[in-house]
Amino acid sequence: MNSNDVLITGIGLVSSLGEGIEAHWQKLAVDPPAPVIDDTRFPPYLVHPLPAIDWGLQIPKRGDQRQMETWQRLGTYAAGLALDDAGLKADEALCSTMDMVVAAGGGERDETVDTTILEASTTRNDRGVLLNEKLTTELRPTLFLAQLSNLLAGNISIVHKVTGSSRTFMGEEGAGVAAVETAAARIRSGQSSHMLVGAAFQTEHYDMLLGYELGGYLHRGPWKPVWQRKGSEGGGVVTGSGGAFLVLESREHAEKRGRKAYAQLGPIVSGRARRRKESLSGALSALAGKAGLPSQKPILAVSGLSGAHAATAAEKDVFGAFPSVALRGFTGITGHMKEAQFPFAVALAALAVNKGSAYPVFDAENERPFDGDTSAVLATTVGYHQFEGIARVLAADTPGDDA
Repeated sequence: MNSNDVLITGIGLVSSLGEGIEAHWQKLAVDPPAPVIDDTRFPPYLVHPLPAIDWGLQIPKRGDQRQMETWQRLGTYAAGLALDDAGLKADEALCSTMDMVVAAGGGERDETVDTTILEASTTRNDRGVLLNEKLTTELRPTLFLAQLSNLLAGNISIVHKVTGSSRTFMGEEGAGVAAVETAAARIRSGQSSHMLVGAAFQTEHYDMLLGYELGGYLHRGPWKPVWQRKGSEGGGVVTGSGGAFLVLESREHAEKRGRKAYAQLGPIVSGRARRRKESLSGALSALAGKAGLPSQKPILAVSGLSGAHAATAAEKDVFGAFPSVALRGFTGITGHMKEAQFPFAVALAALAVNKGSAYPVFDAENERPFDGDTSAVLATTVGYHQFEGIARVLAADTPGDDA
């Protein structure tokens, strides 16, 4: 064992399936559900909506709740769940020395102001003057027509008193990969002893869907299993609102406070293939090799696949070529959660390791049965248009040299 092994000691999850680890384990592993879909608010697009949430359980002050947009409340709430789960939220001394890495998008835009500007631009030719007028009268206090990305980390610090160092990454799925990768590297190097890392994504907002649709990525029409959307109407992505936060600790730190870990976070590899100039399958194969594939032992892979046609086909081709790998595409049930996708995959992999049990087949046509050992599980994400990441999640008592 190594004193700087990275242990996962707390998990906070929120999605359309509910909140908390047991709700997600029950619905994904014990009693796989029909996905929760909203097909009425954003036609012709589908979304996986948030469940009813009592924000006051993790954000007690109504004033704090009011000054946050939903994506911030969602992230702050999921972070609180993770801190509670790790037994840290009530320990102000440990929270004050806890470092944090957050993955975030550009925040929710003010749709009313955007619409006002667009409508006014249809009747005026002096659009430069118009824009200046609106920007001087309609801006948020943040001096931006959206919520600033680092406000999520700021609100977590305010509400949960996590006041060590803080950094925020932007960049869709890649931000989630970089956040987890950076947090783990800091612990392995001895720079941090305990960290909070994660992300949130609130898709129930027109501007969040617009970013996907401008690239032609959104699925249209009736819901289909995520592996089966190639050739269907639209681009294959069905988004979901959700959040995932992890508490990571060095083995030494966790043992000193007597905390049992869910799992150990092993190697993390990432890449950003230039998809218009090189083969995504080739880049993903090289990344899989760095992650230790092919494996002689059967291994479960919790896949955060997006559903986007090209990316999903490449992931299926590459991982499907390894007879030892059994993919489980949870995105078909939760929806694609952008920055939160990779932390969510890591969390689900850690649960499988901890429970000693695999997730059942979600799509019998495209996923292999698995009855092997879950002391090592892969967590993967292949971004809908950029970024790839793979993490190996191991049993907590795995020797450090093997990680």
